[in-house]
Amino acid sequence: MKTGGCLCGGVRYQTTGHLRDITMCHCNMCRTQTGLYYAATESALDDFELTSQESLAWYVSSEWAQRGFCDRCGTALFWRANDGDAISILVGSFDEDPELVVGKQIFTKYKGKFYDLIEGVPTLDEGR
Repeated sequence: MKTGGCLCGGVRYQTTGHLRDITMCHCNMCRTQTGLYYAATESALDDFELTSQESLAWYVSSEWAQRGFCDRCGTALFWRANDGDAISILVGSFDEDPELVVGKQIFTKYKGKFYDLIEGVPTLDEGR
């Protein structure tokens, strides 16, 4: 089991089972929300549980997805497709390093000019 949450503790979660390799998303929405890019893994919803959600808020960022964050401390935490059976979890929100590797970089054509992509990691100009 892996646990995590937001900076103030108002949102806490735990997940069991397989976690996907990290995906780095460089799209404009992810960069705007976090100030850099999303670095997220993914858990099946059946393996995921919110253990505290007193300050969890969801923002509908597109017609197909929403983003979960703490409305008290501002920590960006989750991304989920409206019709999906999984939830993306920002890797920095885990209590301990989940010891995952970066598997791919997506929407790289929107990457900021002030940082570099990770060499040797597959990239997609668009899409997931």
